[in-house]
Amino acid sequence: MGIKDVLALLGGLALFLYGMQMMSNGLEAAAGNRMKAILERLTSNRVKGVLVGAGITAVIQSSSATTVMVVGFVNSGLMTLKQAVWVIMGANIGTTITGQLIALDIGAIAPVFAIAGVAAIMFVKNEKVHHISSIFAGLGILFMGMDMMGNAMEPLQDSAAFIQFMTTFRNPLVGILIGAVFTAVIQSSSASVGILQALAGTGMIPLSSAVYILFGQNIGTCITAVLASIGMKVNAKRTTIIHLMFNIFGSVLFTVVCLVTPFVSWMEALAPGNPVSQIANVHTVFNIVTTLILLPFGTYMAAAAEKILPDSRKEEDEEYRLKYITRFEPSYAIGQAAVAISQVKNEVGRMQAMVEKNISSAYNVLIKYNDKELKKIDERETYIDYLNAEISSYIVSLMANEMSLADSRQINGYYVVISNLERLGDHAVNLAGYAKELKGWDAGFSETAREELEIMKKQCMDALDIVKEMLPGNSGVILEKASAMEQKIDDTRDKYFKKQMQRLKKGKCKPQTGIIFTEILTDFERMGDHVKNIAEQYVEMEN
Repeated sequence: MGIKDVLALLGGLALFLYGMQMMSNGLEAAAGNRMKAILERLTSNRVKGVLVGAGITAVIQSSSATTVMVVGFVNSGLMTLKQAVWVIMGANIGTTITGQLIALDIGAIAPVFAIAGVAAIMFVKNEKVHHISSIFAGLGILFMGMDMMGNAMEPLQDSAAFIQFMTTFRNPLVGILIGAVFTAVIQSSSASVGILQALAGTGMIPLSSAVYILFGQNIGTCITAVLASIGMKVNAKRTTIIHLMFNIFGSVLFTVVCLVTPFVSWMEALAPGNPVSQIANVHTVFNIVTTLILLPFGTYMAAAAEKILPDSRKEEDEEYRLKYITRFEPSYAIGQAAVAISQVKNEVGRMQAMVEKNISSAYNVLIKYNDKELKKIDERETYIDYLNAEISSYIVSLMANEMSLADSRQINGYYVVISNLERLGDHAVNLAGYAKELKGWDAGFSETAREELEIMKKQCMDALDIVKEMLPGNSGVILEKASAMEQKIDDTRDKYFKKQMQRLKKGKCKPQTGIIFTEILTDFERMGDHVKNIAEQYVEMEN
């Protein structure tokens, strides 16, 4: 096997993985944030969950991609750990489709898929057609790469050392280790199984040896999800534990079956003289049987994962952190839009809660001075600024990713929302600053002025409560309520401003407190404006 053959093998592998990436991106762009709704409806029970996992994996030809998607969904709270169990089981079944297609020699018509997909992308202007065409083009490129790898390995038929090693190793652990390591390196069980089929097709490896490599490949495919879970929440890491448990159990079970029964002979009898089909059939039987055995124990697997990786209190006590956002940059992008939008939405809700707390605390300090509370307001404002910077940075990083226009509009819309929340936080700091000035002057507000400020404060908090009620489809109603409240705040500000002028003329309040009272009215009025801006942005995000 010369340098040209090695380059052809690597080139074929590159095409295979790129085709898989195209299919993943096509599905992500076509489904996008709707993936969340699809999964919520279709993972309500274990059978549906398995079918969803199998279906998605069959479309994109990669259980690694599906499992990484599930890890991201569990991490962001879009999916529970129990739901993830069923989808992972289904993904293991769906990945066997690649081997069956290779056995059917679909590679012969692969160029047709590639040409049709690319032609549609180039000449059809419809965005949805582009996404679906990417899936077909990716499928064609994937199998063209598979053919290249098969052709590149033909010279190995003349390598006596290679043939002797592949046909004579007796220890099943050696085969399992070879399959696991090779698959972990290329991070695609579909590709490694395809290469194994190509080797078997040249007659260089008997099924009796190939089965153990195949079992190892099922373990090695878990590495992609393990890598994707690094730095994520404990529930996401538990998902990878479940994936490992499934494949290790299946490998141990079938290794024992192969050693004590004529399983290999049965598989050879199903497709005599066709080693490519034999490997595809073993792969399919392995995953279907393992799923059927473990299906009743899915909840126990989730419980076991929770025991292996218990909750950490340290994570909750950590200061200045993003609670919901985890920078999710796996090799495959399926479901990334749904994950990203959910993460940003939750983090924005957390930021808004801090802003509301600061407004309320700053008002209380304004009425009754408290040094400790002032310090807490400053600390919370620093945290709000931190969240603004980190969420903004995350949103900017997402802008470089390919996603549908609707998903892009939502992601970008949150950038405007957090900008307005940050300004609301600044107005809370202004209120705290006025409290310091009043303390320095040893001054305060009259009972009448306090009652008026209390009304203004309540109206602003009510306005913030309105935008918290934001749900899909009700942004128009929210905007109407927010606009009405903003106008009410404006009218109240004008009314109290006139009253304050009258008190100043009559000498019923000091000039210093009169100026601060007017500034406070202006801050509350600006808060109403920012809340309305947020509501308007939510409308734009839905349209």
